[in-house]
Amino acid sequence: MELPAQREPTRAWREISAQLRTILGASTYDIWLAPLIVHSWDGRVLTLGAPPGTHAWVPNRFGHIIATCARAVAGEHVRVAFAGAAQPDARHPQAPTPELENAFNPRYSFDQFIIGEGNRLAHAGSLAVAELPGQAYNPLFLYAPPGLGKTHLLHAIGNYVSAFGGGASVRYTTVESFTNHFIAALSSRSLERFKYAYRAVDVLLIDDVQFLASKAKTEEEFFHTFNALYETGRQLVLTCDRMPQQLASVQERLRERFESGLVAEIRPPDLATRVAILRKRVALDRVDLADPAALCLIAERVPDNIRALEGALIRVVANHSLTGHPIDVDLAASVLDTIYPAQQTPAVSIDMIQQSVASHYRVTVAELLSSRRSAHIAWPRQIAIHLARELTDGSLHAIGKAFGNRNHATVVHACKRVSERLISDPGLLQELEQVTSLLRDPHSDRSN
Repeated sequence: MELPAQREPTRAWREISAQLRTILGASTYDIWLAPLIVHSWDGRVLTLGAPPGTHAWVPNRFGHIIATCARAVAGEHVRVAFAGAAQPDARHPQAPTPELENAFNPRYSFDQFIIGEGNRLAHAGSLAVAELPGQAYNPLFLYAPPGLGKTHLLHAIGNYVSAFGGGASVRYTTVESFTNHFIAALSSRSLERFKYAYRAVDVLLIDDVQFLASKAKTEEEFFHTFNALYETGRQLVLTCDRMPQQLASVQERLRERFESGLVAEIRPPDLATRVAILRKRVALDRVDLADPAALCLIAERVPDNIRALEGALIRVVANHSLTGHPIDVDLAASVLDTIYPAQQTPAVSIDMIQQSVASHYRVTVAELLSSRRSAHIAWPRQIAIHLARELTDGSLHAIGKAFGNRNHATVVHACKRVSERLISDPGLLQELEQVTSLLRDPHSDRSN
């Protein structure tokens, strides 16, 4: 098997990054390790570079785990070094100061955010805040379960204000980091410096405010920080995993302030949005797909979490890099079967598919099986063949025989046509969902 050391640096680093993201979690990886770049890679020494704000801290905090993953991927002989930084010393870790938390992930931009019905309000509110800080919605409170894009929107605001804000200052932090900095400031008697770091900015972005619960001193400081910014017309954006009124352990006066601006929910993306997210990621990473239908399979298997959705794609791409197998439906299924197994559904027969397709498209089963090639019959026939290939265990020969004794090449052509249309026509996903709904409930024809 070809070792990563024999490939170009970006492919080797991609495999190492996939392991790091799995071990550390997407949030930690995206904030601290995604900005790393490969300076050099000779098969024995991997030299990385970090942004100026974090180049002294990242090696100390993550150097050991990066080296471990590099050795696991490329062999025990591999060593990791950091350009322009001292080697990690676990005995003297250096915590980042508040000034180091402005390393916004460039991939988390508004351009890279896929808009769907579940996040449209949150996206619109975030963009309005980025364009007019302190004037549109203040505070902006985004709530959703983990992994649905809250941190992406925070970084998108930060990137936008940094680029187009006319010199406005912006800071991102998590409640955990805010708490740690506050405790460190108390112990080092540098509270004024701490207050200035958070209260002198024009836009403050705060992630995971649910962790304020049961931290009385931190809550008190956070309350005063909130007031200091709000009363001077500066923008606050907060994220949480639940609505403000559900934060039972947080002081009521803070909950009231959280609700005083725009409260926007982010809901899990529908299938079409999930496929669009995967397409965007594939285009961004220049992933070579052998069969675009692989993205549909991944989107079907991972329905509720964007972070897990992208993680599933990374697993498939990493497996492709390691084995050389093309990225198609078979590879995606084999990689995801253990972690995200296909939902158990009642057995579907080719006859059932023909009946459902005929009902939906207002044709007869006899017409689907006929030799007629008019468009209003040919397209439903191709849909039915595609679904028979996807939903049954029938061989190409068996499927062709069930559709009027058509040959192997005709079945392959039909499946290819539908796969190509899925990429160019997002509405086709909903069309297929309507057809397959008839397989579950013959009386649920939604085409009316």
